[in-house]
Amino acid sequence: MDLSLLYYALQGLAGFIAFVTIWGWLPLDNWWVRGVEFPRIQIMVLGIIAWFGMLVFSSEWELGQWILFVVLSGTLAFQLRMVLPYTKLWKKEVQKAKDKPEGQAHQIKIMVSNVLTPNDETQKLVDLVKQKQPDILITLESDKKWEQALLQVESDYPYTVKVPLDNLYGMHLYSKLELIDPEVKYLMIDDIPSIHTQLRLQGGRVIWLYCLHPMPPSPTEADKSTTRDAELLMVGKHIKENDQTAILAGDLNDVAWSKTTRRFQRISGLLDPRIGRHFINTFHVKYPFLRWALDHIFHSACFTVVDIQRMPSVGSDHFPVMTTLQYEPEEASNQEGNAPTAQAEDIQETDNKIEEGKKEGEKVSEEHRQEQRSFG
Repeated sequence: MDLSLLYYALQGLAGFIAFVTIWGWLPLDNWWVRGVEFPRIQIMVLGIIAWFGMLVFSSEWELGQWILFVVLSGTLAFQLRMVLPYTKLWKKEVQKAKDKPEGQAHQIKIMVSNVLTPNDETQKLVDLVKQKQPDILITLESDKKWEQALLQVESDYPYTVKVPLDNLYGMHLYSKLELIDPEVKYLMIDDIPSIHTQLRLQGGRVIWLYCLHPMPPSPTEADKSTTRDAELLMVGKHIKENDQTAILAGDLNDVAWSKTTRRFQRISGLLDPRIGRHFINTFHVKYPFLRWALDHIFHSACFTVVDIQRMPSVGSDHFPVMTTLQYEPEEASNQEGNAPTAQAEDIQETDNKIEEGKKEGEKVSEEHRQEQRSFG
């Protein structure tokens, strides 16, 4: 094998990694910019290969090669900084739950599953729910077909909110715990719902639960991430301003290390139980190397983690994920310091993004109405 060709290929890979990293720093919401935030793990792996490859197969470097290596090193350091918090090498943002006597451990088990509307393997999810018995089940992309299939478990869930839609944004909430005044809201786009409700825990404490599934930036759905970003930041701002004890869960069509999700954490004060633990990469089921975390849960500092894990496939393009939290208000003061703090810039950018999202949402809503009329 001609090692010089390999070396030139490694230089090309190094240039590509540096380019896509810097490209992602552009202050634009277009999908072709924000999309590079998703595969940071993959970019990091390829960057490490290029970095070591340039060292191993190096000859006498010219100035251009030195510059490329330095730029690659800087962009690789950035990618590592984004990814490493979701490994055991980082400090845990949420502590492990304490062992408590039965009856004193007020736990809540939440399963989130994007079922994929055309997926007909409904029995797989039904069987999984029967086996795992979550207290809360949130299904996304669920339509009437899925609603009918889930009648098999509904007797275990006396509280429900059902929003069956055939536009890939249907949503169902099943709860063993009392739901108080649940509402379905359309925050940005007229046919993309979210569920907002109060929830009574086992010990009687009432908290807030938010179930979200905003539209992703992609060439087939939204040209921009504006409405997705605005919806998440709007809810985060509401939680903070109202000093709510809250859990937010769903398919956010975003990754935890994106600038929007990190800003959401700073604005809301909610914690991410994955930090200091491990990746929970839920999408895409069929392509192991092209997986990242789209299904999330964030919560207030009064919760600790019992367990968080990815569930077996239910035939969707997403794996379900189940998180068990324990209500430990005595730990709130210890964990509040782990929450990132919003700066003045975050507050201003959040307000600007929400206004931009409302305008973009009106535009997208009108486009959806026109599509419906054309098909109707």
